[in-house]
Amino acid sequence: MSTLALAVRDTSTMLRRNLLHARRYPSLTLNLLLTPVMLLLLFVYIFGDVMSAGMSGGGADRADYIAYLVPGLLLMTIGSTVVGTAVSVSNDMTEGIIARFRSMAIHRGAVITGHVISSVLQSIVSVVLVGAVGVAIGFRSTDATTLEWLAAFGLLTFFALALTWIAVGMGMVSPNAEAASNNALPLIFLPLISSTFVPIDAMPGWFQPIAEYQPFTPAIETLRGLLLGTEIGHNGWLAVAWCLALTALGYRWSKAVYNRDPK
Repeated sequence: MSTLALAVRDTSTMLRRNLLHARRYPSLTLNLLLTPVMLLLLFVYIFGDVMSAGMSGGGADRADYIAYLVPGLLLMTIGSTVVGTAVSVSNDMTEGIIARFRSMAIHRGAVITGHVISSVLQSIVSVVLVGAVGVAIGFRSTDATTLEWLAAFGLLTFFALALTWIAVGMGMVSPNAEAASNNALPLIFLPLISSTFVPIDAMPGWFQPIAEYQPFTPAIETLRGLLLGTEIGHNGWLAVAWCLALTALGYRWSKAVYNRDPK
């Protein structure tokens, strides 16, 4: 078999392994998935009228706030899901299975790639589930064209890939699963200080740069523009640039740690 064929075969094996782990131990994925779902229900049904009235400066319209909120929660779902990837990678690194894989005739990149592909697939499934909850409570995107829907799906997939590589790196440098979970908390925390819940111009002036100059905000604004027809502006290019930068950083970081000689 050629090197490429061996790499594909071994990566497929590692992908099946990770998907089987996710199926047999779904509690971590479900717990992380509950965070964006609960925030969605909380902000819509508890704060929805107040938030929509404050944003519009007029009467309350919960439907408008649902439309505003769902794109941000979809990106937050990805951040929550990849925390499980960091924990899974950390378990592999600390429980000895990686050392065993190193001694076997396995393509060196297959282990990491299997984790990455598995995580991206789980992220997309989680996004679909949260999106279904959003549709069930009133989210609609009637003006988006087929091309815009495809672009939105591509952005979500690319963003999931970027955050997954970062999560893999976090998992590799963590001494245990608890540390990996803590190290990956910024992937959940950053959406909370982005434009997920309120527009940036409604935030205090000193806080606006924190919310604006981070990866989630341009991705959220681009997704809103694709699904709701709002102005995208320069956010589309910024979102792609963030995804490219995070993917490259996470890939090089993960590869360097994985290739490091064990102590």
